[in-house]
Amino acid sequence: MNPLIALRAAEIARDQVREHPGRWGCLAVLLLFGPPAICVMIVVVLLTTLTGAGDTSSASAPGDGAVADIPPDYLALYRQAAQTCPGLDWSIPAAIGKIETDHGRSPLPGVHSGENSAKAGGPMQFLQSTFDSVVARHPIPPGGAHPPSRYNPHDAIYAAAAYLCDSGARDGRDLHAAIFAYNHAEWYVRKVLDQAQKYNCGAVRAPNRTVQAAIEFACDQLGLPYVWGGDGPANGDRGFDCSGLTKAVYAAAGIDLPRTAQTQYNAGSRIALDRLQPGDLIFFGNGPGRITHVGLALSGSSMINAPDFGTPVRVDAIGKAFGAARPAGSR
Repeated sequence: MNPLIALRAAEIARDQVREHPGRWGCLAVLLLFGPPAICVMIVVVLLTTLTGAGDTSSASAPGDGAVADIPPDYLALYRQAAQTCPGLDWSIPAAIGKIETDHGRSPLPGVHSGENSAKAGGPMQFLQSTFDSVVARHPIPPGGAHPPSRYNPHDAIYAAAAYLCDSGARDGRDLHAAIFAYNHAEWYVRKVLDQAQKYNCGAVRAPNRTVQAAIEFACDQLGLPYVWGGDGPANGDRGFDCSGLTKAVYAAAGIDLPRTAQTQYNAGSRIALDRLQPGDLIFFGNGPGRITHVGLALSGSSMINAPDFGTPVRVDAIGKAFGAARPAGSR
């Protein structure tokens, strides 16, 4: 399961136990007092049920956007190296490689030789002392330079995965800390997570080309700011509000939606929340006439949305939605 969504899965599970004690109470008792093997099995089933962990829209495979942006040899290395750290999604080292050197394509000093002003070098921008320390603890698999070099993509990417693993990424323990260790700045952590979401977002398997076009457009908007009444850069705004985003993503697919969350809810064909497909609209509010927010489903458990002031367009767990609808012409 993608660690970015797994963190939210636990919150959903706790909510379900509190809200439906009759449904989940027996599981809670078994989790507290049952044999360890039973407990592990229950946790897997519970998280699969609540988060759609078993669906085919897993973010673990690269989408079209990642394939188009990342050189094939680098993409293979990111995926292989991430497997050496349980819980580390390949998109995290790939996002770091993108931000640091555009996957080794940057012409700046210190990428292929020498160092930059911070004494970092290579496609993953290691200090020599840090690289040597990581390699001493984690021998690099065959396939790189002899001895290992921070300028060799194979060696640098495997070393980056090991460094992230040691710093908190193992088993998803503290992904924030792992990225922060790579570059001690909150803006850097946010930028890496945003880029990783962009790579994962495009991996969604849409039911048809129309919905695929809508989702691909939505993924391209990740990281843009929330703007009240915003209709996006194409219309002169820096970002979107929630319904401005959903209207724009379907406009990119050739489907015209009403402008507000309420009117989008009124116009769509209602569907049950347990029958969600990628591209469906997810609505939040206090009743059919009091819809206050809308997002675009990526799976049964996650959506892309423009949440609120101060929070950019991003992927979130769906959580407690009021209802869902399927835009006319999307199927």
